[in-house]
Amino acid sequence: MSELLSGNQAVARGAYEAGATVATGYPGTPSTEILEEAARFKPEIYCEWSPNEKVALEVAAGAALAGARCIVTMKHVGLNVASDPLMTLSYLGVEGGLVVCVADDPGMHSSQNEQDTRHYARLAKVPLFEPADSQEAKDFVGAALDVSESFRTPVILRSTTRVSHSRSLVALGERRALPRAVAFQKNPARYVPIPLWGRVMRTEVEERLGRLAEAAERSPANRIEWRDRELGIITASIAYQYVREVWPEASVLKLGFSYPFPDGLIRQFAAGARRLLIVEELDAILEEHVRSLGLACHGRDVVPGVGELSPTVLLAARARLEGKPAPRTALRGDPGDLPVRPPVLCPGCPHRGIFYALGRQDVIVTGDIGCYSLGVFKPLDRVDTILCMGAGVSMAQGFEKAGVRQKVVGIIGDSTFFHSGITGLLDIVYNKGTAAIIVMDNRTTAMTGHQDHPGTGRTLMGEPTAALSIAEIGRACGVRRVHEVNPYDLETTQRVLAEAIQANEPALVVSVAPCALARRTPVGPAREVSAEACVDCGQCLGLGCPALEAAGDGVRISELLCRGCGLCEQVCPVGAIAARGAP
Repeated sequence: MSELLSGNQAVARGAYEAGATVATGYPGTPSTEILEEAARFKPEIYCEWSPNEKVALEVAAGAALAGARCIVTMKHVGLNVASDPLMTLSYLGVEGGLVVCVADDPGMHSSQNEQDTRHYARLAKVPLFEPADSQEAKDFVGAALDVSESFRTPVILRSTTRVSHSRSLVALGERRALPRAVAFQKNPARYVPIPLWGRVMRTEVEERLGRLAEAAERSPANRIEWRDRELGIITASIAYQYVREVWPEASVLKLGFSYPFPDGLIRQFAAGARRLLIVEELDAILEEHVRSLGLACHGRDVVPGVGELSPTVLLAARARLEGKPAPRTALRGDPGDLPVRPPVLCPGCPHRGIFYALGRQDVIVTGDIGCYSLGVFKPLDRVDTILCMGAGVSMAQGFEKAGVRQKVVGIIGDSTFFHSGITGLLDIVYNKGTAAIIVMDNRTTAMTGHQDHPGTGRTLMGEPTAALSIAEIGRACGVRRVHEVNPYDLETTQRVLAEAIQANEPALVVSVAPCALARRTPVGPAREVSAEACVDCGQCLGLGCPALEAAGDGVRISELLCRGCGLCEQVCPVGAIAARGAP
């Protein structure tokens, strides 16, 4: 039986068919759906959203040392967080298979950077699989788990946005029954990397890498497709699909088990083609290795290393390779004819009240990763820096300790606070900082699709659990000035923020209101503008709400978009806005 699956759905299906029993992770586009789909296979697979990617990998590592087959899911920047346990787990090895499923985001569709996860495979000295479509995404999970168990090593499965979100037919199979019993066999010399034993482990990692390279040579995931031998292309992942479209006549070495490099296969392919071209997305990792083998090749001289590849990009690359002018591509209309439409917070978003209140304060705002990143755009214009998850808290301390005289406010979301904000808050208290920290608690992980977290009172498996209080955690961290506010109450919010900012001690303000999309019901009655009373001052437009529209000499409110939050009514200086139909 076949089914149309996205790459993420196929990874989850592959874990199920391969006998995985534990799946952990942290949501992050483009990887999020893997774990959500895996949760559909309960009770066969236990799934959890961990507080962050480091914890997710450590949980899976414990399960794998006990013999369970496991997958861990995250996006590329999440592997930065999980890299600490990954580097040492490569030394310890595993008993049950463990595959770290990482989704890269070339083109930065929903990420703060471009990053090539292949570097981590080389750095950690662990094998890497790269699927090019949904069928391979399913099949490679099983192959990676087999390699993981055979060589007692964690394995990285690298997807990309296009593989993760594109759909193709997948032949489904049955779940494998695995005879291994889950139990931990004590062996400190293997599992405790103190220098005495760690030095031995280091040597074993190198020996394992050599054996893995031999396995890559034999793997059916790597194959040569001989066609016209005038040009031979070495490629992997989604780039393979583009290569087949742009160079249908060329011979191709397709890598699926792509690290350690199958040097023998590369040399064999290079010997059979007159010219060699390396097509890879992002960094020139494969090209550099091919050149290190003494093989001449084209690569970055014709294929760009910044941004996402596509057939259009590779058509231009082909023209450069052949010394021809770049082809003109037909566009569906001229983008210059379209109005500029910057991303905005949703109608009724509770974050809008916080940003509007901050607009009345002369402060530096260190932002974080989440929907509230949109506060950087006009008219709100109240985010000054964004680095990574948790940095909204920690960078506020850095500004202050550098001697910046202007007051600093750090902003972070609820899920991000649990992910990596608590330690930054501890740092502020312990090292005598005075920054005000705002946690935008909208009761969900909104930016990635409304996943649960430790503050929602519900697990990924749908079970009720403890709902941790951000305010109480703040007090436990030593913050004495802790406030919870309703961001739809502008007067109170502005007063509390002003007091927190002026205080000569750490302050934690928790803005508590559910995400307007997740709650699925209006915040209150829809508002309307009295044309007679409106003086066209534009103060309500400063909220940046999509429901508010400039109309001639005044403002109107879209009945379809308005969620009834009432912020516009509170900022109107002449009382021209009221509940729709009110006398």
